[in-house]
Amino acid sequence: MSKFSNECVLEDRPCTECGECDLCDLDPGKLCDNCCQCLEFPDGDFAKIMIDDILLNTDMPTTSRQKGKGNQ
Repeated sequence: MSKFSNECVLEDRPCTECGECDLCDLDPGKLCDNCCQCLEFPDGDFAKIMIDDILLNTDMPTTSRQKGKGNQ
């Protein structure tokens, strides 16, 4: 079981280290071995994704990034 955070990746609750996130989706009796059989791949050479939101970076650039652009 990998510990990346204290939050459960399957439920909206703190991690209880139950191990459910390490089980195979197709055969819940075995541990996931990353065989990828549970993933559905598109037919053809390309896949498409739907974009439902665009997040813009509204942070102000730091002065160290502005150096070297000819601004003196």
